[in-house]
Amino acid sequence: MSKENQSEISFEAAMQQLEEIVGKLEEGDVPLEKAIEYFQKGMELSKICNDKLQHVEKQMDYILRDDGELKPFELQEEDKS
Repeated sequence: MSKENQSEISFEAAMQQLEEIVGKLEEGDVPLEKAIEYFQKGMELSKICNDKLQHVEKQMDYILRDDGELKPFELQEEDKS
């Protein structure tokens, strides 16, 4: 899968493809060469999902200020007094 295709595929689509590959491999009646192809594709999809999750985690760590600057997100508790 090329770098260009990696950015185009959504997390959900990559996860769906990965689940399909896992299902095929779990059936156990896949020829060795095909199983290797599935495994390689699964590893690529796994990396795509991981990269997308890491990107989202970084985004969640920051909130945009009014002036467009990023700052760490801090949860503020309500004062109950």
